[in-house]
Amino acid sequence: MKTTVELPDALLNRARRLAAREGTTIRALVEESLRRVLAEREREPRFQLKQVTFKGEGLSPEAAAGGWEAVRDRIYEGRGA
Repeated sequence: MKTTVELPDALLNRARRLAAREGTTIRALVEESLRRVLAEREREPRFQLKQVTFKGEGLSPEAAAGGWEAVRDRIYEGRGA
């Protein structure tokens, strides 16, 4: 089957140089690359974080006024930091 794929010039030029160096074709490189990517992604599903929310009042006025440094200080409070 034929299809058209738009590639950045720099990527296509790299592929042409590699194909010439290896004595193969762009088509063969594209087929091999696509097979590898498909096999990898089908074999190992990507990790996804669960959507998690919490109900709270947000930052305390002290933390909100102090910015990230105040939040960080509260996180490590009482832990030897």
